[in-house]
Amino acid sequence: MHRLKCIIFDMDGTLTQTNQLIYDSFNFIAENYLHKRFTPPEITAFFGPPEKEAIENMIGPEHIGDAMKEYYRFYEERHNELAALYPGIENILQFVKSQQMLIGLFTGKGRRTTEITLKKFRIARYFDIVVTGDDVKNFKPSSEGIRKIMRRFSLSPDEVLMVGDAVADVKASHDAGVKIAAVLWDSYGKEKVLQILKTPLGETDFVFHDVVEFQSWLTSSLDRSAQA
Repeated sequence: MHRLKCIIFDMDGTLTQTNQLIYDSFNFIAENYLHKRFTPPEITAFFGPPEKEAIENMIGPEHIGDAMKEYYRFYEERHNELAALYPGIENILQFVKSQQMLIGLFTGKGRRTTEITLKKFRIARYFDIVVTGDDVKNFKPSSEGIRKIMRRFSLSPDEVLMVGDAVADVKASHDAGVKIAAVLWDSYGKEKVLQILKTPLGETDFVFHDVVEFQSWLTSSLDRSAQA
């Protein structure tokens, strides 16, 4: 950690409690176009590409233009009701920024929903770079987004820490050669993350079960780095 210059955060389930908003937004479209609802595991099976591709995979291409307009409208209108910034997250962002470190965001969300959430929670100002699912050709678990951030700031792998809640974040981090802090305070794939961390792929990772634990570790680690 002594060479750390940049922390890259995932968004949903890591910084923001937006999983229910996403599930409800997907089901709003499913009910309108398929006359059915999906369970959270069924919805997460569509995850990987940004919302447009995921919803097209769910309902087909015929009405995707209208469906996306409805999806974005529902997502924005219900945002304050169904989503929240995890308590303590803004304090972490403020602390990292005070250490003169770079902060990146790498999310599988599309650009539009990412910007809605950043604006609603008033946290866009903390990020030096935002890479969404619309900004890469290969989605997580590809490391393309991480590597894009590294190239932008001429960073080496040992200068970067990824913070995420899903197996895709773990795999992307290891593919890029960077350390991963797996955070499990609201992970929809918690058991799968814990399972992969028992393999050689995850043996060097950090694991945190609540925001306070992560904040304490991060503060201590960066303080020691500053004193080194």
